[in-house]
Amino acid sequence: QVQLVESGGGLVQAGGSLRLSCVASGRTFSSYTMGWFRQAPGNEREFVAHISWYGGSTYYTDSVKGRFTISRDNAKNTVYLQMNSLKPDDTAVYYCAATSSISSNNYGAYKYWGQGTQVTVSL
Repeated sequence: QVQLVESGGGLVQAGGSLRLSCVASGRTFSSYTMGWFRQAPGNEREFVAHISWYGGSTYYTDSVKGRFTISRDNAKNTVYLQMNSLKPDDTAVYYCAATSSISSNNYGAYKYWGQGTQVTVSL
């Protein structure tokens, strides 16, 4: 069992930055691929990024490449999402999630989810 708690969301102007954190409980955090997803009002939850259990492999959706960076610290049971050059289109609730899959951008592959943190980007 893994419990995930996100933090770091907030209101930021376009072009600004935020760093999201997701702290996991449980001793098996380092064995999971971790992902970030987001959901804007009226939209389906969409994949943002994922990182392998050892941190050596990352993958991003095209719309955030070059602006967002996913990383993890297994000693702290924490995964991060550094978001730079934010745009109003990035406004959403951001969720972290854990999967036993080697890598996946599929919502259904993720077994554990956090409660989400709101990110709002203003003009």
